Amino acid sequence: MFGYDDFLKFMQAFFVVFPIVTLIHLLGHIFFAAIFGGKRIRVIIGTGKILFTTRFLELRRYYFWYGGCEYTSLRYSSKLTKSLIFVGGSILNIASIFLVNHLIQIGVLDANMLWYQFIYFSFYYVFFALLPMDMADGTLSDGKAIYMLWCNKNINDCSADCQLVDEKRS
Repeated sequence: MFGYDDFLKFMQAFFVVFPIVTLIHLLGHIFFAAIFGGKRIRVIIGTGKILFTTRFLELRRYYFWYGGCEYTSLRYSSKLTKSLIFVGGSILNIASIFLVNHLIQIGVLDANMLWYQFIYFSFYYVFFALLPMDMADGTLSDGKAIYMLWCNKNINDCSADCQLVDEKRS
């Protein structure tokens, strides 16, 4: 049965854990974009009306749903560097899974529902990011963006959550 405790776990999962997993994923993209000389890097958390914005961060009303990252150019731009940017989110999600598991194993963290949810959503994010598919809005998953890049068909150099934007727009 779905009880009061389950409702609280649901709220924790979708309004705390999932946004953190999303942020980790986006930071993975940004990490690799920065390594390869990306300029005007920013993370966008959520959808809807903008609540506040800084040079590097934009927070939107529905912070728990979706996110994205942008950069205007790369100093080192090749298929390999762009592929690493696309897969960077999943790399950081996987690294965070291993880190949390290790910290649980050595007794730093307690094995509890919070960490179970964190690992679950991290796997979820990696799976759907790397699955080569078109999103409902016509954008590409990270996996499909990599595939299309290597087939010379990803002309915009972007995925659903990682975009190279025009210098003039930024």
